[in-house]
Amino acid sequence: MSLKIQTVTSHAKDPKTSSHSHITGLGLDDEGNVKDIADGMVGQKEAREASSLMKELILQKQVAGRTILFAGPPGTGKTALALAISRELGPKVPFCAMTGSEVYSAEVKKTEILMSNIRRSLGLRIKENKEVYEGEVTELIPQEVEDPLNGYGKTVQSVIIGLKTVRGSKQLKLDASIYESLQKEKVIAGDVIYIEANSGAVRRVGRSDAFATEADLEADEYVPIPKGDVHKKKEVVQDLTLHDLDLANARPQGGQDVMTMIQSLGKPRKTEITDKLRLEIDKVVEKYIDQGIAEFVPGVLFIDEVHMLDLECFTFMNKQMEKSLSPIIILATNRGKTKVRGTDIISDFGMPRDLIDRLTIITTIPYNPQEVSEILKIRAHAEGIPIAADALVRLAQIGAETSLRYALQLLTPAWIQAEMNAYDEVTQEAIDDVHDLFLDVQRSSRILKDNEEVYLA
Repeated sequence: MSLKIQTVTSHAKDPKTSSHSHITGLGLDDEGNVKDIADGMVGQKEAREASSLMKELILQKQVAGRTILFAGPPGTGKTALALAISRELGPKVPFCAMTGSEVYSAEVKKTEILMSNIRRSLGLRIKENKEVYEGEVTELIPQEVEDPLNGYGKTVQSVIIGLKTVRGSKQLKLDASIYESLQKEKVIAGDVIYIEANSGAVRRVGRSDAFATEADLEADEYVPIPKGDVHKKKEVVQDLTLHDLDLANARPQGGQDVMTMIQSLGKPRKTEITDKLRLEIDKVVEKYIDQGIAEFVPGVLFIDEVHMLDLECFTFMNKQMEKSLSPIIILATNRGKTKVRGTDIISDFGMPRDLIDRLTIITTIPYNPQEVSEILKIRAHAEGIPIAADALVRLAQIGAETSLRYALQLLTPAWIQAEMNAYDEVTQEAIDDVHDLFLDVQRSSRILKDNEEVYLA
C-alpha cells in the first residue's frame, strides 16, 4: 500500500512590493550619522541629515505646528524621505499621507478633507487603571431560557466562563451582552482574553501557547498564560487619534434592528463633522491632558503634490498651523515658479509667499549614475528579480540618460522577457528589448513633434 502525499499551497500571504516598500528608515548609524547606502536610501545625504534632525525634533515634541517642504525635481526621493521619517518615528506616532488632488471631492468641501487628515495626524495616548478579568478560557457555556416572545426559540440569559492564570482560576457568570462581544471576538476555549469589569468590553489577546503544538493551518499569534490573579487592576494604554474621537461622537447611536440598518444604507458615505463638535472634543482633550489622564502625541501629515492645493486650502492651512493642537506638516512638490492654483499669481512652488515664509525647506537633487545603479540594485532585490552585472550597468545608463522612474519601470518587463527566452536572470539583451518596446518621455515627445499633424489638437 502506497501513501499518497500531496503538496498544498501555503496560507501565508505573499508580501506585496510597492514603489517605496524597500524604504525602512533614513539610513543612519548608531550615532545618528547618515550612511551612503542604508535602509533602502541612497544618496541625498544633506536632505537625509536635515530629515534626521526634524525626526528628532518630532520625537521630542518640539515642532508641533511646524511645516517642512521637500522641494526638488521629479524622481529625487521626496516621497521616499517622508516615508523614511515615518518608519523612523515608529507605529506609535500618527502618520497620515495624502496628495493635493484628494481635496477636490464632489461630496465634501476641500477644507473638511484637509481638517479630517489633520485630525488623523493628532494622536492621543490615554492611560487608565481598569479593573479587568484576564486569563485563558477554560470553558464557555451559554445559559439559555425560553424566549417569551417566541414560543419555539430560546434566548441567551447569561454565560458561564472559566478563566485561568498561572496563579489560579475563576468561574464567572456574565451578562448576555458580554456573550455577544465574545462571539464577535470569536473567542473559544484556549484563547487568552481580558474583560473590563466596568464596561464589559472584551478583547481577545491571542491563542494560549499551551496549544502551540496543535495542527492549525490558520494559527494566529500565540501568547503566554497571564501571570497573577484572574481579577486584577491593570493599566491600559489606548492610542487613538482626534479623528477617531470625532467619528465616535458624530456617529448617531442607532439601534441594531433591521429598520435602522436599512435607513443607514441610504445615508451618504461621507459626512462633515461640525466645528462645534470638534471644539467640544478639543476642550475635553485639553482637560484630560491637564489632568495627566492623556498625553498629546503630535503626528505627521504628509501632503504630496502640494501645488495642487488652491488659495482657499493654503489660507486654511495657515490658520491651522497656529493652533495649539496641530501636527507636523510635511509638504512635497516638484514645481518651480508656477501659478498658485485658483489665481493668476506666479510664485515659488505654486504656493503663496506668506505660507512659504513659514516653511522649513529641504531640497533634493538629481541622482548621479552610480546612485541610480545602486537604487536599481536595491529595487531588483526587493522585487526578487535576478539581474546580470552587465544588464544592471546598461539599465543604469538608460536611467541616467532618461529618468530613474523609467529605468525602474523596465525592471519587471525585462524579467518577463528574460524568462520567455529561458534565461534565469535579466540579461542586457532583455533590457535592450524592452527599452525598444516601451518609450521614455523624450522619445515619446519627439515622435509627437514629428507627427504633430496626424494627432488631434
